[in-house]
Amino acid sequence: MIGSHALRVGLAVLALATTTMMPVEAAPPLEVYGRLPETEMVAMSASGRRVAMVATVKDQRRLIVLEEGKVIQSQPFGNQKVRSLRWAGEDKVLMQVSRTFSLAVEFLRGRSEMSTMIVIPVNSGPVWAVFERDKDVFAGARGFYGMSGGDRFAYFGGIATKRDRASVQVNDGRPTLYRVDLETRTKQPIAYQPDNASRDWLLGSDGQVAAMLDFTSSLGNWTIRNASGRALASGKSASGSVDLLSLGRSPRTLLYWTRRDDVGEGVLIEQPFDGSPGTEILSDDSVHDYIIDPRSKLFIGYVSSGDRQIHMFDPQREKIVAATRKAFPNLTVELAGWNEAFDRLLVFTSGEGDPGTWWQIDRPTRSANVLSTAYAIEPTDVGPIRTFTYRAADGLEMSGVLTLPPGRPARNLPVVLLPHGGPRSQDEPVFDWWAQAFASRGYAVFQPNFRGSTGFGRSFEQAGWGEWGRKMQTDISDGLAALVKEGIADPKRACIMGGSYGGYAAMAGVTLQQGLYRCAVSVAGVGDVSKLVAINLRETGGNPFLDRYYRRQIGTGRDYREISPVNHASKADAPILLIHGVDDIVVPFDQSNDMATALSRAGKPFEFVKLPGEDHWLSRGETRLEMLKAAVAFVEKHNPPDPAPKP
Repeated sequence: MIGSHALRVGLAVLALATTTMMPVEAAPPLEVYGRLPETEMVAMSASGRRVAMVATVKDQRRLIVLEEGKVIQSQPFGNQKVRSLRWAGEDKVLMQVSRTFSLAVEFLRGRSEMSTMIVIPVNSGPVWAVFERDKDVFAGARGFYGMSGGDRFAYFGGIATKRDRASVQVNDGRPTLYRVDLETRTKQPIAYQPDNASRDWLLGSDGQVAAMLDFTSSLGNWTIRNASGRALASGKSASGSVDLLSLGRSPRTLLYWTRRDDVGEGVLIEQPFDGSPGTEILSDDSVHDYIIDPRSKLFIGYVSSGDRQIHMFDPQREKIVAATRKAFPNLTVELAGWNEAFDRLLVFTSGEGDPGTWWQIDRPTRSANVLSTAYAIEPTDVGPIRTFTYRAADGLEMSGVLTLPPGRPARNLPVVLLPHGGPRSQDEPVFDWWAQAFASRGYAVFQPNFRGSTGFGRSFEQAGWGEWGRKMQTDISDGLAALVKEGIADPKRACIMGGSYGGYAAMAGVTLQQGLYRCAVSVAGVGDVSKLVAINLRETGGNPFLDRYYRRQIGTGRDYREISPVNHASKADAPILLIHGVDDIVVPFDQSNDMATALSRAGKPFEFVKLPGEDHWLSRGETRLEMLKAAVAFVEKHNPPDPAPKP
C-alpha cells in the first residue's frame, strides 16, 4: 500500500525543518509564508537513486543531494535566483540561475534577465558555469536544448561574438547552438542561424538536430524543416505564435504548437518527419501542461486543464500514475520527475491540509516517502480551501478559490479579494502562500477566475476581450457580492490585492469602482495602460500583431486612457499600497512610481514600498517577505480582523 498522507507530518527529510511548535492560539509567523519555500524544487536522477533539492536550512539556501534517502552533499549557494534544476547523468547537477542586467546592446535595450547554467559535480570537482568568462559567447546561455552521450554532452544557445584588435562585436542576438562537454568544459558550435530568419532547434536523444523552426519577423512567416532542410510545415504568424516543443509520441514525429488564426485558440500538432500532413491532437483549452521525457525527448503525456489530471499515453505508465493519484484524494498531484524505469516517481501534492509536500513513490516496494515540505506549516494551520461558484451580473457562470481562516466559522468574515495576474491565467484549489498568509490572520480570501481566465473554455476566455476595467473588474466584485449573500463575508470589511494584472485590478477596484473596498494593495501592478502598451509597441518596432492583440484584448487608445487607474487617481476612495520591484522587466517600476505621483498630486492616501534588486516574480526571499509583511500590516490597519478565538 502507498503510505498514508499523514506520513508527511513526521518525515520531513534530514530534519531540515527547524520550525518551533506554535501554541494552539498563535498563527504561524509571516516568515513561514513570506520567505522562499523551505524546499523550492526537487529533481530525480535517471536511476532514481539520487535526488537533488534546493532547500533552506537554518536560513541558508543550499543544494542538498540525497542517495537512497541519505545526504551525500550539502552546498550553500547564496541568494541566487534559481530557475530550474536537473541531473546530468548520476554525478552532476545542473542549476539554472538568472540575474537582471542593464545592457546597452541593440537587441537588449534596457534591463534584461540573463541566464547562466551552473554545473555542480556531486562527488568531487569544482563548480563552474557554462560559458563563464568565455570570450566567444556573450552574456551566458540563451536556451537549453537537452543532453546526449550518457549526459556527458549538453546543448545550449549562445550569442557569438566577433573580435578584432580594436573592439568586440556582438551579432544581432540570435544564438548559435553549442555542444558543451561537461567533462572537459570545452564547447563546439554545431548549428548556426540563417541570415534571413530566427532559428530554433529540436534535438533528438542522440544530440543530432532533428528539426528546425525558422521565423521571419518582418513577414510573419514560419517554417518547420527536418535536419536536411526539407519543409514539413509552414504558416504565417505576425506574433511568432509557434513553438517547436519536442519529438512526438514516437521518434518518427515531432510536436509543435501554434494558433489557429494568430490570435485564436492554440493547438498542438503532431507532425510526421516523412512530410505527410500533421494531426491536431490537443488544444489549449484542454491542456494545462505537457509532459516531455528528458531522455528520449518524446511527448509522453499531458496535464489536463481545469481538473489538473495527469494523462500518460503508455497504458502501463497511465496505470501507475492513476494509482498514485488515487493515494492522495482531494489533493492536486503533480508529476515532478521519474526514473528511466518509471518505477520511482517524484510527486508534489498540495491542497486541503497540505502546504506542499514532495514525495518519492517507490513502486517495487509499494511505498511513499516524504522528501520534504514546501512550507513548515502544520496541516491544522492550513486554511480550508474550496471552489466557490457564482454568477456574474450578466449571468455568466463564474468560480474562484475560497480560502478560509483555520479554526474559525465561515460567517461574516473580513475578506481579501485576490485576483490573479496574466490576465490569461487561472487560480486552482491549491496551497497559495499569499492566500494562506491572510487566512492565518483571520481573513477569508477569494481568488476569482474572472472572464478572460484560462482553463474554462475558449468562449469564457474571449468573453474577457475588451473588458479590462469593465466586466473583468465587476466579475471580481460580483464574487464579493456572492460571498456576502452566502453570509461568508462582511460587505463592510473587504480589501482587494493582486500582483501584475491583479495589481491593476486592485487599483481599479478603488479608482474605476467606488464604495466596495476599504483598501487596495497593488504588487507590480499596471497603473498606466496607455504607457505600458506604447512602450511594448515601441520596443517591438511597432509590431502590427501586438497592436492588434492589444486592441482586441484591451481596446483602443481611448480605452487605454479610460481604464488606466493613473488617470482616475482623484477618484480613489480608499488607501492604496503600491509595492514594486525596481528590477521588474515585465511591468516596469515606473508603472507604480507614476501612480504614486498621481495619488500624491490628488491628495489621496497611499504608501509606496520599493523593492531594490527584486524582479517581477518576487524571486528573492528577503524582498518577498518584505512585500508580505507590508501588505498584511496595511490590510490589518485599514481592515482589522476579528480577534483570534481562545484555544
